[in-house]
Amino acid sequence: MAKQPTDTQLTNTPFTDTPLIDAPLTGKAPAHAAPSTPTPTPPSTPASGPGHAPVDQFTDPVPLTAEHLLTNRRPEPAGGWRRMVWLLSGKRIIPGESAAEIERRMLIAQAQIPVASGHHRIAVMSLKGGVGKTTTTAALGNTLASLRGDRVIAVDANPDRGTLGLKVKSETAATIRTLLAEAPNIARYADARAFTSQSPARLEVLASDTDPAVSEAFNADDYRTVAGLIERYYSICITDCGTGLLHGAMGATLELADQIVLVSLVAVDGASSAAATLDWLTAHGYGELVKNAIVVLNAVEPKSDVDLNLLERHFDQRCRTVIQVPFDPHLKEGAEVDLLRLKPATRAAYLRLAAAAGQAFGRPKRSH
Repeated sequence: MAKQPTDTQLTNTPFTDTPLIDAPLTGKAPAHAAPSTPTPTPPSTPASGPGHAPVDQFTDPVPLTAEHLLTNRRPEPAGGWRRMVWLLSGKRIIPGESAAEIERRMLIAQAQIPVASGHHRIAVMSLKGGVGKTTTTAALGNTLASLRGDRVIAVDANPDRGTLGLKVKSETAATIRTLLAEAPNIARYADARAFTSQSPARLEVLASDTDPAVSEAFNADDYRTVAGLIERYYSICITDCGTGLLHGAMGATLELADQIVLVSLVAVDGASSAAATLDWLTAHGYGELVKNAIVVLNAVEPKSDVDLNLLERHFDQRCRTVIQVPFDPHLKEGAEVDLLRLKPATRAAYLRLAAAAGQAFGRPKRSH
């Protein structure tokens, strides 16, 4: 049965078969029988055959597709003992899925929800630096790009020196500044692609200048111009915002965002800064973004004495969902983000983040 993803879960739509209607029995009365009042004959179904319309016997037939008719279309096991049994049986036996595998398939389906409006903007932000905001942008973008068939781009909207370009192997020296300079000449996707670098997971990154001596302030008008260009060629844009809330580009970023991801350290000062950010957004007319926000509790150290459950409960009462990302040595390196080098628990956390973001893809676009 086909699975239809909703905002929170997948539901199965049953098919109902209507029983066939028996044709009425008819016959002649004996010749000596006294005449009687004719009994009304129930209306018969139209005949089927040449010159007649076919009989409509089923109101909702089961689709004759491979997914419904073939018994061997269950997905192959991804790993563990189920995959071993599958391989040892010559790929004939597929053991039943565990609860974890069923949940994983549900999360993937949510991350793959089509973008109803054609283009969706996610702003990744934090008031405090060093919380893993840029790493979260790259990891979320890579996860979405690896699961989807449409184009996903991450944009460095830091007003001065940004580091998003360091999270993917550089393919070009072009930056967001050179894109702005050539904006009138960009008429197709290939033109825009010349300004981006692409990760193995298919995420494209539009970097900012890394040298403070040559970089210029990136303001609200610049962001609107870039956002307008990107909207033509990409389905999802993830913006790595600069720290702080009052720099020039932030106003346009929040104005155009369809949802926000707020990144916080698993620490007292980090949590306080994140809470203050939500307060500021609510006070300045962004209450809808706050209500639908995703909060990422990012562990940048192996151990912490902070009560994670208490921290999660606080933000869960204010926002749509909270995602805990565990410490991962690969992310601590601060270099390119490679999903294959992440620990399984970290990959699972970013899958939950991608699924949470995906739940908003099917909604009508936020009025700006």
